[in-house]
Amino acid sequence: MDPKDIRPKIKETTNYITNEPVEPEKVSSKAKIGRSIVVLIGEIIGFLLIAHANVGLVVTSWETAVVAVIALAIINALIWPLLTRLFLPFLVYTIGIGTLIMDGLLIYLLSLFTPGLTIEGPALILAPLGMALITTILSAVLTLDSESSYYRTVTRDLIKKRHPTTKTYPGIIILEIDGLAKEIFEEAMKKGYMPTLSKWVKRGSHTVTEWETDLSSQTGASQAGILHGNNENITAFRWVEKEHNNQIVTSTGFSDAPMIEKRISDGNGLLVDDGASRSNLFSGDTDDVVLTFSKIKNLKKFYNTTWYYLFANPNRFPSIIILFFWEMILEIISQITHWLRNVQPRIRRGLAFIPTRAGANVLMREITTESIMGDMLVGDIDITYATYLGYDEIAHHTGIRDNDSFKCLKQLDKQFNRLEKASEYADRPYKFVIQSDHGQGNGATFKQRYGISFENYVRSLLPEDMTLYSNMDSNENYSKMFSPFKGARDSIKNGIDNITDRTEDVLEYVTNEKVFRTENKKPEESEVIVLASGNLAMVYLTQFKERLSYEKIKNLFPNLIPGLVKQEGIGFIMVDSEEFGPMAIGANGVYYLNEDEIEGENPLEVFGENAPQHLRRSNSFKYTPDILVNSFYDPETEEICAFEELVGSHGGIGGTQSKPFMLHPVEWDVPTPLISAENVYKVLKSEILKYRNSENITKNLNHGK
Repeated sequence: MDPKDIRPKIKETTNYITNEPVEPEKVSSKAKIGRSIVVLIGEIIGFLLIAHANVGLVVTSWETAVVAVIALAIINALIWPLLTRLFLPFLVYTIGIGTLIMDGLLIYLLSLFTPGLTIEGPALILAPLGMALITTILSAVLTLDSESSYYRTVTRDLIKKRHPTTKTYPGIIILEIDGLAKEIFEEAMKKGYMPTLSKWVKRGSHTVTEWETDLSSQTGASQAGILHGNNENITAFRWVEKEHNNQIVTSTGFSDAPMIEKRISDGNGLLVDDGASRSNLFSGDTDDVVLTFSKIKNLKKFYNTTWYYLFANPNRFPSIIILFFWEMILEIISQITHWLRNVQPRIRRGLAFIPTRAGANVLMREITTESIMGDMLVGDIDITYATYLGYDEIAHHTGIRDNDSFKCLKQLDKQFNRLEKASEYADRPYKFVIQSDHGQGNGATFKQRYGISFENYVRSLLPEDMTLYSNMDSNENYSKMFSPFKGARDSIKNGIDNITDRTEDVLEYVTNEKVFRTENKKPEESEVIVLASGNLAMVYLTQFKERLSYEKIKNLFPNLIPGLVKQEGIGFIMVDSEEFGPMAIGANGVYYLNEDEIEGENPLEVFGENAPQHLRRSNSFKYTPDILVNSFYDPETEEICAFEELVGSHGGIGGTQSKPFMLHPVEWDVPTPLISAENVYKVLKSEILKYRNSENITKNLNHGK
């Protein structure tokens, strides 16, 4: 390719999403000049407005503003790419704030040579932000094409990095929408929130396949399975490891994720060969990572030259900051609106959620998209896996069908449209896959329904002198580490060795046992730990190093099992019996999982035909709790009951939380039913191997000729 030829490849190729001929963008030179003039005038106005705000920018005349803005545009065009290369580590480790500083310093240097222009103090930051605000507004109002200039700028810089022999087989770009169920995805397309993806389906290039999660329907288990082909022993979002001093492990923890990845990885992850991980929990065995939890504490891995694509345009990061603050305003409006309309179910989101939403739905989103666009333009990456977190975060707090949640999906669709357009400028084809790692279910929380938190309800079923520690934190982006005291009550601890009687009729015991409740006391020592993962809860009796059997729990804590299953918010519990093996117990029936036999009513009837196999597998895990608790599921209303304070939740089984989707090329061989994240890994691994092998076959045939 001639280094001087930076024209988009779409003039000589087809759209690799739809396999249809691509019409080059028809924009006249006059229109392009007009757009540039509009942006220039807007930036000049913004420059003057900031000067009148008395924040440290002084411009003595409008002529000075014109000269300054034009000069800045020329300087940015000539030297910004070089500055970005030189100072990229600074920009990365300051999480982009360095971009504003560099912008301000350029204006300061310009002021040294421009009469009538001075800048100091807050204006060094506010001036670049103000100009970015004007550009962002103009782009939105006038639908200016800001992407094509970006592609040309970055393509020009990346031509020298491209290999002499470009890969001709397709790369795979897998984009995960965290927490989006197939049912909600299809609803969003029908309602017009996702026109890009709807277009792919209507044109016949892509089709939607539902897949079913494991029992732990949450990102930790799903991404471990998808990216490493192994999610064994990932019991839930968080779990207790009794053998390690009762340490609580959280799948999203900065300290825990590296440890978990070490356990599950065999070196053959999804991304091991020319792969890239963007905004994920686990790396898929690649070192090409950006914002990947399992590698994020490693500063050498945190810095990645891929960040260059985010900072290649001097206006891009300031625009992201503007969008970040706008998202915060939208969240404030949303909280007020939900309160005024008395939307139910509703939780108190609080001040902390305002920047959290903006971080997930804007900052992480934009960084992810920019890095993927750069990957495609370089063309080296064979498979990229990236996660978009915004929908999951918003749906947790507003609901899976809330207007805020659907608007988030609309913004995500725009990202996919940007990526589709970027692929047209690449030297190799790309296949896009849009999928989710799990869904969510909706419903009022346990505390809202019954006036008591689940952990306090559990405490009320235990002896008065037993103490309990709980972690029902609803924010998946944070984790807690806690090693409780292991003080024990001698009467209970000694009693475990004196249990000799055989198991009586389970259903009779659960039905007839009279339940009493004690007063709740503030714990000083923890002999019981209760954890929540959406509508899945885990009860660990931490006085004992081993997992307690049903028989031992029944004898030591006779009130506990009947008290749980008779509570109407609970669908079933799972315990392990010395005599019968794993059992799912409901208020009116028992499912003996090993024998596939049911006594009384089937407690798993509404949870899907694969519920028994999911429970059997989870029962075999190393860190399965003494008692695993799953909330009710109402198939008519599709409601579940979170043990955390979340409107939309996931973690157990029941309804849409277990039914994510994969939007994939129609020619792919995707089996149905597709059950478990580990089988999703096998599908993706198989398809990329097909593409690689097809190129090898072609090379061999050509060599033979």
